[in-house]
Amino acid sequence: MQELIGITNNMQGKKILVIGDAVADVYVDGRISRISREAPVLILEKAGEKIVAGGAANVVANVATLGGEVYAVGVIGDDAHAESLCNILKNLRVHVEGLVRDKSRPTISKTRIIAGGRATVSQQVVRIDEESKTPLGHEVEAELLAKINAILPNVDGIIMSDYGSGTITANVRKLITRCAAAKRLPNIVDSRYNIGDFAGVGYIKQNDSELGNFVGRTLNDVNDLICAGNKLLTRLNVEGVLITRGEKGMSLFERNGATHHIPVSDMSEVYDVSGAGDTCVAAFLLALTTGAQPALAAKIANFAAGIAVRKLGTSTVSATELISTLERAR
Repeated sequence: MQELIGITNNMQGKKILVIGDAVADVYVDGRISRISREAPVLILEKAGEKIVAGGAANVVANVATLGGEVYAVGVIGDDAHAESLCNILKNLRVHVEGLVRDKSRPTISKTRIIAGGRATVSQQVVRIDEESKTPLGHEVEAELLAKINAILPNVDGIIMSDYGSGTITANVRKLITRCAAAKRLPNIVDSRYNIGDFAGVGYIKQNDSELGNFVGRTLNDVNDLICAGNKLLTRLNVEGVLITRGEKGMSLFERNGATHHIPVSDMSEVYDVSGAGDTCVAAFLLALTTGAQPALAAKIANFAAGIAVRKLGTSTVSATELISTLERAR
């Protein structure tokens, strides 16, 4: 554990570029008032609202709270949600100059309506998503590429967070893959739907369900997992594949043939897995930038994700929390 603590300390101040689909996660809290006369639905009295960084913005936030110096790159709208996201990230001392404003589209938002009362448990009753399905315009993409080119010489590592909303275009992938290889920058991609498009990157992060979708079958046991993980590794020609497996922990497959199965750090208090994958990616890449071996970086990511799942909703993990957890484990 002392080695992991040392790596975590060395993560402080590492400069990371995070590019992807920035999302405003909106939580609207409502108190149950009565049943509507218009339809058999609840009437909620609005009791509060909060906005937190979601999607790639949550990766940015996690890199920042874990001690990294972050350069956020992405596309946002010219609206209130864009302002909220920028303010959240600025408060974390994130460099937001790489966020491109596109007046033709809204900032991606996911609004969750939470219903509850004095004698009831609050729960999500509906989610409302807003985003443009139109591909990025040429001028917006050109501005995005220019921002990336300006930032790349300053960073120690790169994270691509692809939630399927079109920020990471083919040209963006090519630029980052080429520059990362030329400069030997540690890099990782987490893509929900399009992982097959990222051949030649450094590392890939997927959950076991996404891996199963990639190989076209259900992963019933660890042998299926190993077969699928190595298939993804070789087909995309990457340095390593990190698979999150829920209550079964993580598995890391390396190009040199090494396979590591890492059990969960603590199963006693699992509340919410929302955003835990973002925490995992942030911690793993930060650890790699210190020169840590991938297996040790995966262990740090596992501990960080274990902290994240004990928090409700999309959340971040701090370096202080991670070091305290490592010290207790020691």
